[in-house]
Amino acid sequence: MPYPAVHRLMAQMQRELQDRPQLAQTFANCFPNTLDTTVKLLDDGTSFVFTGDIPAMWLRDSSAQVSHYLPLARHDPDLRRLISGLIRRQAMYLAIDPYANAFNAQPDGSGHGADQPPQGPWVWERKFELDSLCYPVSLLFRYWRATDDRDVFTPEVVQMLHTVLDVMGTEQRHETSAYRFERPDPWLPSDTLSHGGRGAPVAYTGMVWSGFRPSDDACTYGYLIPANMFAVVVLGQLAELARDVLNDPALAGRAEKMQAEIERGIQTYGVVEHPTHGRMYAYETDGLGHHVLMDDANVPSLLSVPYLGYRPADDPTYLNTRRFVLSSDNPYYFQGLHAAGVGSPHTPGGLIWPIALAMQGLTSTDPDERHRLLDMLERTTAGTAYMHESFHPDDPATFTRPWFAWANSLFAEFVVASIPVPDIQDAPEPG
Repeated sequence: MPYPAVHRLMAQMQRELQDRPQLAQTFANCFPNTLDTTVKLLDDGTSFVFTGDIPAMWLRDSSAQVSHYLPLARHDPDLRRLISGLIRRQAMYLAIDPYANAFNAQPDGSGHGADQPPQGPWVWERKFELDSLCYPVSLLFRYWRATDDRDVFTPEVVQMLHTVLDVMGTEQRHETSAYRFERPDPWLPSDTLSHGGRGAPVAYTGMVWSGFRPSDDACTYGYLIPANMFAVVVLGQLAELARDVLNDPALAGRAEKMQAEIERGIQTYGVVEHPTHGRMYAYETDGLGHHVLMDDANVPSLLSVPYLGYRPADDPTYLNTRRFVLSSDNPYYFQGLHAAGVGSPHTPGGLIWPIALAMQGLTSTDPDERHRLLDMLERTTAGTAYMHESFHPDDPATFTRPWFAWANSLFAEFVVASIPVPDIQDAPEPG
């Protein structure tokens, strides 16, 4: 039976949840969903992990879809094969086009073929999103920490680390970048960049410019604060890999220098004084005095700051930001008869995202809040026992994307974090 550690954990969780049959069923569906429905193990030793009802592999989604398997990978060779193969696949894609966010399994030209400039046949979509550079490095670091597998550091994977730093360095000064993106006749204005595909003007801040948010919507202002927070964390991870695995102090020093520049930019340009919530983080800025005050369900988000590892859950500025995010002052916080939580302009109409509810739970220090969120997620699947992209808080039967593996994975991660079974996660194979 493949993935033995997964099956052991699921069996234990069924025993732990025997008094909550609906939650137990939803967990049983969601925890293995990525493995059961979105994984292709390829003959070249790599892994293609597509997002669900879209047949493309996002660098962000694929990393998040396997995140909850990392604690099991040390004692499960099938998981190590899957995740190390995914890391190698991500490195291959970043070598093909480090500005793309989503890729095809084969160079068949599938995807958004009308986008300008034209994209290569491997690329499904070429929206530059800073988090698309961060997630593969974070996955590599966490996989190494979980397994101590050094075979994953192939020359291509090592080159990926250099490529990430190269592109981040270029986009610290976006005016020097050749990148642009336009989608002719977009369905929504957020599917294309303004100013001839270059986005709104920005000043130098030390932060890294991003054309698009992790929702795949265009940024209003190019410095996306949560993505830059993620970059600060990831650059620290990259520096540790460079020193402890690669014995490359020059690479480590380069990462740490950029990390300090981005951190200085966040604290200088990304913090605002809100009349109700006090000192808090903005969602976006241009370094020219303009800010967007909101949060989006997709991760990295402001709500996810402790999950990303940027600041602890009791950090005062984060707590102020969290109160803003979970209030009506956030234009994408919605409440209804069955739920309250963060949505996204990506899904208009006041819809709430299960990803945001799971993230609210994963970053909460209040057991009662976590319990309420588990109940809310359990009760709003419209009888499917799966997570969706979003749902209407007055009518959970109105939802988008019935097959969205990232949401299933993050929900499963939240359940395990709420009802931990460390003896099963860490146990070696019998015999």
